[in-house]
Order: sequence, then C-alpha cells, then structure tokens
Amino acid sequence: MRQLFEIDLRDYEDSDRVISRPSARGIIFKDDNKIALVYSKNEKYYKFPGGGIHKDEDKKEALIREVREEVGLIVIPESICEFGSVMRRQKSNISPYTIFEQENFYFTCKTKNQIVEQNLDNYEAEAGFILRFVDLDEAISVNLAYKSEDYFNEIMINRETKVLQMIKDALCD
Repeated sequence: MRQLFEIDLRDYEDSDRVISRPSARGIIFKDDNKIALVYSKNEKYYKFPGGGIHKDEDKKEALIREVREEVGLIVIPESICEFGSVMRRQKSNISPYTIFEQENFYFTCKTKNQIVEQNLDNYEAEAGFILRFVDLDEAISVNLAYKSEDYFNEIMINRETKVLQMIKDALCD
C-alpha cells in the first residue's frame, strides 16, 4: 500500500521500546457525495470509522469489524480497495519510555443500505461517537477548529484532516 505521508514527532528516545498498534479505516461515500464519518459529540471532531487490527485479523477483516462496531455500517467485502497508509510515531501518552507507533491503513469501500446498532468501546461511548454523513468541506472545517487538552487526540485529528483534504484534492483533479 502506498504511504500517503508520515507523522513522526521525534519526541521520544531511540532507546525507548516500541508499541505498535496498526489500524484500518474506511473511506465510505454515499450517493449524494457525502462521506460517512464518526462524529464525537463531546469532543466535536470527525474521524474515519475504523480502529485497531487484532493479531488474528488481516486489515480487511479489521476494517469490516471496526466500521460495523463504530458506525453500524456493513462493509461489502468485495468493494474494498486500498487508498493509502499513514505512519504515526510519537511518545506514548500512557506508558513511560515507550514509542507509540501506528500505521493507519485507509480503504475505500461500499456498504449495504442498512445501519445496525453500534458496539462502542467505553472511551468511544464517552466521546459520544455517532455516524454522520457530511460533505468533505464541513468535516475539514470542523476538524481545523478542533482544539484539545489531549495532544494525542490533536495529532489524530490533524492526521484525519490531512487525509480528508487529500481525498478532496483527488476528487477535484
């Protein structure tokens, strides 16, 4: 998969241990050119539906599971196409002397015309994750205004905003 860009804050020591948590994320457009995104009602940001890849899953299996859990959409497996990846490296916000490394794999895909119940983790429920269909410009605008005391979240939303902008630019070409 092609690398879209890399985020490396270099805020860690080279001797620090590395924790790797790859993720799969869905780029899902509906017929009216709106994109399906997770909206955090409490934090006021948009992100692509998706999340961590379990050790017993491949990227596409994780994408299907995560999209269903976070937003209740059912991915059509044969519609999945690679878009690109973003590597993120920074000091862990949880474990001292640890580097958090996450390769985020983005896939375009289609979903069935039905929405099932979300199955959110505690932190996702606390953030107020809901499915929204929005235009790219609205999602980019909301994310550009996003500020948080949690620097870890800001880096994530900056990444998502940059990918949204890349998608917009590709559609305009």
